[in-house]
Amino acid sequence: MRVITGDRFEAFADEKAILFPEYRKNRDELIDFVDSLTGEETVVTASLELIDLIAWKFRRGEENVLIYSDTGKSLTMKEVYELRKYLDFDVRGGFSGEKARSSVLFVEGKTDSKFFKAVFKKLFEFKESREAPYSLRFVERVFERDNFDLLKREEDEYYIAVLPSEGNSGVIRNLGNFLKAMDVFDFTVERLGVAIDIDEDRDAALASITGKLSGFGHRKTPLGYLVGKTEVVPLIIGLPFGDEVIEWKKPTVEDLMLHLIAREGLLERIKPGLKALNESLGRKLKPKEVMYLALSAYGHWGNLEGFYELFVMRSRFRNLKVVLREAGLMESLAYLAGRERGR
Repeated sequence: MRVITGDRFEAFADEKAILFPEYRKNRDELIDFVDSLTGEETVVTASLELIDLIAWKFRRGEENVLIYSDTGKSLTMKEVYELRKYLDFDVRGGFSGEKARSSVLFVEGKTDSKFFKAVFKKLFEFKESREAPYSLRFVERVFERDNFDLLKREEDEYYIAVLPSEGNSGVIRNLGNFLKAMDVFDFTVERLGVAIDIDEDRDAALASITGKLSGFGHRKTPLGYLVGKTEVVPLIIGLPFGDEVIEWKKPTVEDLMLHLIAREGLLERIKPGLKALNESLGRKLKPKEVMYLALSAYGHWGNLEGFYELFVMRSRFRNLKVVLREAGLMESLAYLAGRERGR
């Protein structure tokens, strides 16, 4: 199966190609058309809905590809399927807009996303943006999603996008697919952050990143790895938290929040309640359970993601910086924010 998209499709479409008239077609007609395909066809289309259906059906097999005719480069249907499912990436290409310095940060989940979003706003003077430069135009159509954040610093017009990825494996998957998409669709971001939990140990976490990069030409840099014009910057999350009523097992972003609420004095205020619940349950409390109790005590009636963002934004600069430094994240976050030393 070959799907051709882009403005220069004539060069890749032979006489047997199906020029699919996607306009005025309802979903049932699209489904019937895709059901009729055997996998030997070449389909020319600019319909995302049709591409989604084809990608789902033909996502297995290296021979099933989408060709972006403007560059002549291709993605496997599996890569197309994952880019669409996990990033809502516009695989029709044709991005436009101004050139601007930009970074992307892949994180594990929604709470991680809101935590780091607040860090960039609090420490590095970013504000939420509805505009996307050329390098981030692929995200524009999904900006309405609650778990997707596009930020801009007005003084130097630096942009950063924070994208949740469904766990450690999701972050690594999105890293590889995004690097491939940048090559195929001819765009680039200056810095690409990869935030994952240590889990077992730091070396294993780094190995998962370098393992994915092994499929790309790359070289080591002081903070990460250079792939083409993009620097991949690992952010390995792990800051153990010791407490008699809290059961700490493995590193997550909740650890950073535990240290922050402790430094801000909130943990001490809710300690009597934690001890009472600890005795009642007959076990220690999990970090996320402590977060829900802290949320309630703080008077925040939204969800956990909203609490993370609000608490980080209202915390003291020095406390937030100390936690990030102790976690070994401060330098890499500043670099992703375009605020490395000398700038």
